[in-house]
Amino acid sequence: MRDLLEQKLARFGQLEKDLIDPEVLGNARRLASTAREHGSLTKLATKYRRFKQIHDEISEMEEMVAGDDMEMRQLAEVELEQLQSEREQLWNDLLELTIGGEDANRVKIIMEIRAGTGGDEAALFARDLYEMYKRHAESKGWKMEILGHHPTELGGFKEISLAIGGDSCYRELQYESGGHRVQRVPETEAQGRIHTSAATVAVMPEPEEVEIDISQDDYRLDIFHASGPGGQHVNKTASAVRLTHHESGIVVQCQDEKSQHKNKAKALRELAARLYDCKRQEEHQKRAQERKTLIGSGDRSQRIRTYNFPQNRITDHRIGFDLYKLDQVLGGYLQPVTDALVDYDRQQLRAQMGGMD
Repeated sequence: MRDLLEQKLARFGQLEKDLIDPEVLGNARRLASTAREHGSLTKLATKYRRFKQIHDEISEMEEMVAGDDMEMRQLAEVELEQLQSEREQLWNDLLELTIGGEDANRVKIIMEIRAGTGGDEAALFARDLYEMYKRHAESKGWKMEILGHHPTELGGFKEISLAIGGDSCYRELQYESGGHRVQRVPETEAQGRIHTSAATVAVMPEPEEVEIDISQDDYRLDIFHASGPGGQHVNKTASAVRLTHHESGIVVQCQDEKSQHKNKAKALRELAARLYDCKRQEEHQKRAQERKTLIGSGDRSQRIRTYNFPQNRITDHRIGFDLYKLDQVLGGYLQPVTDALVDYDRQQLRAQMGGMD
């Protein structure tokens, strides 16, 4: 906990220097990116600086309490009690701000939803998940943008990539990463049998430009005609974009916009998020034994949740949470599930990192 806070404070200090650096001030894009990151860390860094200051003041008061001067001792005892109370409150605030790990305060994410096993029904389930997140984002006042999608003839999605921005969006939605399973009678089932199908969700922080530098030499650019379900052309111009990153082998493509330049810009955003996510995963694996949370790892191979339509039940397997309001959750009322996950993480964090010293 303290190591993470020290890293954040060091980063904040560097950003403060960058904001008065002539080289940064002369680069509008870098300045805007630096200012956004600085703003996202301000609350945590300010509280931690005050926490460290109080920690030193408490040590001084404890020495005075142990001294021989009775009058000074009494004054110090009163001051010590107030400082300890403030330190405890600040520690609780810092715990809240660090729930969700090092990227907890990110305000921009890339979300990818992919149909898994189950054919057309899995694609329809992927669409339902998209609608759920869309309505939830609207209720939170977050902005959502479709970066790319591959629809099916029945109205589902083989995959869809989204950009979501807003306060606490990563802190809350990071828990959605993993395998989602649905049990229901599919629209394509004529005999009323319950089927099980699946989709996967990946939630990745969208990095600032200064964090991931991608040059044109780092990837291959392919331009092609956009097409829809069944292969029919969406437009007659070659505007669809595919980027293949040489070093990692990551491939992203976008065809939603009529403009080739807009598609390329969206594809670059998704590529940056994927590269940053790979970097984060490598770092997490290196310090797996130090992982602070049990449910925020974002392992996409893990089955995290079941949506049972016959029982109107949603189950999160990571924390043993059941809610018999599946219809409401799919309608965008995701908050009770999110709150349960955040609360579980909070309890785990307090148990593992509760000490202030």
